[in-house]
Amino acid sequence: MSRIVFHIDVNSAFLSWSALERLEQNPDSIDLRTIPSAVAGDVASRRGVVTAASIPAKRLGVKSGEPVSAALRLCPNLVLVASNFSYYRRKSVAFLEILNRHSPAVEQFSIDEAFLDMSARFSDRRREEAAIRACAAAIQTEIRETLGFTVNVGISENKLLAKMASDFEKPDKIHTLWPEELSAKFYPLPIRALFGVGGQSAEKLLRFGIHTIGEAAATPCEVLQRILGPSAGKAVYQSARGINHSAVRRERPQAKSHSVERTTTTDIEKRNAATELPPLLSELAEELSSRLKKANVRAETLVIIAKTSSFQRHTRQQRLLVPSNEKEVLEASARELFSVLLEGEDGLFSKREALRLVGIGAARLEDPQYQQLSLFSLPSAAEVRETEACAAAEAAETEKRAAAAAAQAEKRRKLGEMQAAISARYGDKALLRGGALLSAERNEIPNTQIKSKQQGAEIKEP
Repeated sequence: MSRIVFHIDVNSAFLSWSALERLEQNPDSIDLRTIPSAVAGDVASRRGVVTAASIPAKRLGVKSGEPVSAALRLCPNLVLVASNFSYYRRKSVAFLEILNRHSPAVEQFSIDEAFLDMSARFSDRRREEAAIRACAAAIQTEIRETLGFTVNVGISENKLLAKMASDFEKPDKIHTLWPEELSAKFYPLPIRALFGVGGQSAEKLLRFGIHTIGEAAATPCEVLQRILGPSAGKAVYQSARGINHSAVRRERPQAKSHSVERTTTTDIEKRNAATELPPLLSELAEELSSRLKKANVRAETLVIIAKTSSFQRHTRQQRLLVPSNEKEVLEASARELFSVLLEGEDGLFSKREALRLVGIGAARLEDPQYQQLSLFSLPSAAEVRETEACAAAEAAETEKRAAAAAAQAEKRRKLGEMQAAISARYGDKALLRGGALLSAERNEIPNTQIKSKQQGAEIKEP
């Protein structure tokens, strides 16, 4: 039985959420979604790259991932706002809460998109297509009216095609991409649009005359493997035909690593490194920290990535003293590694190299639940000896008290056995407690005195 999968993607997520935050702070402010605007790294200095752009900005040619300086050349009046990941996370949680009310199987794919398996609600998509679309529209309406932002919904029988469908016309749209629709909607798309095909792979395919997804679909698998390699070639062969068997999982598989990269606005050289590199590393560390905290993991190893103007890629890594997902720790380690890579002996700057891409990554991820102590969090030898001595003294005292209690119990047991034996032989009144005898003696003395007085009175009578 074919599945029914929704892919729900927030339209210009960071820009939309930044607009909502701004309206919450000042309801009279202009909605950023209605004007050319973008979320960027360092708004004050206008460095960094565009993280998200409004629809009006996109119509003017502004794209996510491009340098802010290039975006400003396209749109001099572009309004720039800084990102706020803590606010974005709150909106993402609210977004997922709504999705979980509509499907028992929701797989979060990123902070602003998720897959829903709707197969349990609809048994025959051909007969129920109107109801399927109505369900998607209901989810859109609930998100729009409850949370204040719009989403696109892609619908198909697998995750790949549902995601491709959600990338069609935006915003606030519903698109289907069923197998019978591939020739009209899917195959004419440029090969770069195929999910999973990166820039380098696309360039290789273009050089061999493969310009569209349809042309890739018509290419034998072994040819694609010769162009891209065995694994990547097979992946493109299957994806171009709309083949994808991965299930919608409730929990995302834990990533083995995380990394963030930025293409620099201008080449970073020795002359401008002190001003250009630190704010960029701060921005990257903040984003990496956010990703690690969202995944609830900590990095044991920090990695830096640098691509030079001659397109050479360099990496360095460093084991952190304590696994961490804190921005300050990640940033400090990144600065130290870049200092060695650039300024150290035989560093890149000594070779007159300049950086055109900078990145940092986290490897050897660790669940905080199983975090090990660091060397510096262990007690000293003197503290260990003191702790051991205290523990030994306490154990000795406890043993002494236990022995005394055991001896007292044995004494009471023997006394009880002797009392029982005497009572059995001489009767229950053969043994009395000392207190009882003393009490009887006190009572007997007054009685004797009374009798003596009575006898004396009797003698004195005539």
